[in-house]
Amino acid sequence: MSSTPSFLKRTVFSTLLACTLLPTAHAAVWVPEGQAHTPTDTPEEQNAKMGWWRDARFGMFIHWGLYSVAAGEWKGKQIGSIGEWIQKNAAIPIEEYKTLATQFNPQQFNADEWVAIAKKAGMKYIIITAKHHEGFAMFRSKVDPFNIYDATSFKRDPLAELAIACRKADMRFGFYYSHDQDWTAPGGAVIGKMWDKAQEGSFADYIHKKSLPQFKELLNNYQPFPDVIWFDTPTTDMTPELAMEFIDLIKQHPKLIWNERLGGGFKGNYRTPENHIPDAGMKGIDGKPEDWEVCMTMNNTWGFKKNDNAWKSAQTLVWNLTDIASKGGNLLLNVGPTAEGVIPAPSVERLAEVGRWMSVNGESIYGTTASPFAKHPSWGRVTRKGNTLYLHVFKWPKDGRLLLPIANPAQARLLAAPSTRVATANTDRGLMLALPATAPDAISSVIAITLKEEPQLMPEPSILQDSDKSVTLSADAAEIVGNKLKLESGKEPNLGYWSDAAAYVQWKITVKQPGTFKPALTYSCNDKDAGSEFTLSVGDQDVKGKVIDTGGWQNYKSASLNELRISKPGDYTVTLKITKKGSGNVMNLRSLVLNP
Repeated sequence: MSSTPSFLKRTVFSTLLACTLLPTAHAAVWVPEGQAHTPTDTPEEQNAKMGWWRDARFGMFIHWGLYSVAAGEWKGKQIGSIGEWIQKNAAIPIEEYKTLATQFNPQQFNADEWVAIAKKAGMKYIIITAKHHEGFAMFRSKVDPFNIYDATSFKRDPLAELAIACRKADMRFGFYYSHDQDWTAPGGAVIGKMWDKAQEGSFADYIHKKSLPQFKELLNNYQPFPDVIWFDTPTTDMTPELAMEFIDLIKQHPKLIWNERLGGGFKGNYRTPENHIPDAGMKGIDGKPEDWEVCMTMNNTWGFKKNDNAWKSAQTLVWNLTDIASKGGNLLLNVGPTAEGVIPAPSVERLAEVGRWMSVNGESIYGTTASPFAKHPSWGRVTRKGNTLYLHVFKWPKDGRLLLPIANPAQARLLAAPSTRVATANTDRGLMLALPATAPDAISSVIAITLKEEPQLMPEPSILQDSDKSVTLSADAAEIVGNKLKLESGKEPNLGYWSDAAAYVQWKITVKQPGTFKPALTYSCNDKDAGSEFTLSVGDQDVKGKVIDTGGWQNYKSASLNELRISKPGDYTVTLKITKKGSGNVMNLRSLVLNP
């Protein structure tokens, strides 16, 4: 993958302990991304080079290499985990692995087609693996013959062809380069234990004989590119002194942007959370907002695996992009081409759907900044461009009412239906919008709110009853009280990592039509952690419940509780507290609905 697999991340501290007992020749210790703190650019330099990147918001990641030939299998056996780590996961000897180059002849590769796919999707930049951990260069390199031009019958430089195609299409272009890990070069770092004696050697020699010289080729042979360098998996072998040799080269290209995965304690220009959307924007150790980009797969792998068909829907991709933009970040969405040079059809189809949405709603993504609201609304997300707010409505209100907690008068328009009138009215609870009965866009409908001045924020409104008298309390509308409980973002957000019995959640609601309600929770839990007991309180009414096994953390089910009565109209606080905790995390809570 573009970085360390999740199983390594979960055990990073045990890995650190184990690796300190092994000689350097046999193991390297991975340094988690986000640990770098030393800046190499002034704030003025950072702002000058990051302008186009911040406006872009959406880019394409391409993982392509010899692992695309293996396609997730070795000697007839399917190898688990991500496709581009197959050499390590199957412990394939170097000389055996190198034979894949004789099978690599991607005659269907067409740089113009790839760039057109990205452009049609609404993407503004492309980052491709120039060399992944396998050590195989996807460009013509004079430094080492283990490259696509010299080691295969293809005899072309796809990076050069992509650079030309990007230049023609006004697309920004950059290189992923595994500078630290290299599983086929003597001395290249290997996270964990090596499996081939040919991997042993001096890390400094590897850096000076292969890594740095190839890095120079990437910086100088594809002008005016690269715009971005995407480093990956730094280890403790990458000392500050070695890292500075890369930075000295970077400084010769003042507009070059690079991420925080160089190593040596250096910060880079932006952070790279992986397959995970942070709950809020990312901040540095000084508490100030930082630039960040989520790199994300479209299925479960980065490099091509022929048996991985767990594709995310176009709706999920749009919602993820919107969620990230609403928090001030970028999305770098990955495709894994085949050994023939073809981007898989499911990727192309989904990117085309995203592109259709972006062709209508792109103004609500490009050049936007984070939502001005401290809390994300339960119905969707908000992005901002000056005094225009873009309301991304994932869940269309049943009664056609949408409340925004601002005091400003405003005009509203639907991007997908500009001729449809959207009436607005200022109330003591905020700006109320009267929407059409049905959403104009099946994926996500965007409403542009035009203000004459800065948004005048009001307190977050309480949750209103729906037209059917029910009250829907979603995970992302909850207030979390206490530690070790957090909101997990995604298409269907949930409250998870609930390991502290003292932590609880609450919602503010407004009831206009009182009566008897039957609460229903939608949650998940596995057999091992089930058994926690809780109390749901609304006003002076309490009902109790118990968490049971739903068949696993990804398997959500609804469970009804005993009835409770709300006797009069008014504002209420709904609270869910743990009275007895099971052996593990309490549950993943997606929603609570008070049904009349």
